[in-house]
Amino acid sequence: MENWLYASTEILVKVFLSVLAIFSIIICIIRVSGLRTFAKMSSIDFASTIAIGSVLAAVVMNPGQSILKGAIALAGIVIFQTTFSFIVRKSNFFQWLLTNEPMLLMKDGVILYNNLKKCNVGEDDLIAKLREANVIHFDEVLAVVLEATGDISVLHNDEGKELMGKMLQGVNKDEEI
Repeated sequence: MENWLYASTEILVKVFLSVLAIFSIIICIIRVSGLRTFAKMSSIDFASTIAIGSVLAAVVMNPGQSILKGAIALAGIVIFQTTFSFIVRKSNFFQWLLTNEPMLLMKDGVILYNNLKKCNVGEDDLIAKLREANVIHFDEVLAVVLEATGDISVLHNDEGKELMGKMLQGVNKDEEI
């Protein structure tokens, strides 16, 4: 009998063996597909990581779940992610169609309010990210970019250096600066 405090020894052993098996499968898949499997370079990578975690949890926590079924699901997710990344990397059209473009939110200490609005980012959220990056004055900020992954990158310094143009490669600047 199982309840919220107790599980039978048989179920606990099955969970433990499932963990060993499914993690071994994940390690094999990662070795074959490469480290990109868990990189968060795009929204698809992020979604793939969440899906892999969900499959892992389902196999481990559901004693009736097949490890083979979980392995096939994991392989399918990774194959889709790898194929998607390859297609986007090789085709400008598919890159434009299927990926998000980073958006410039702040440039040279000036907040780009129209870009904030387009990205549904509030000024308070932006300022919180500036604090996380230890920015103490807007003049230190060279650029803030909402990345394609949803992360916010803060490029700043207090040494008077200028921003290298290549650092904004591929970033949608949209609002005139």
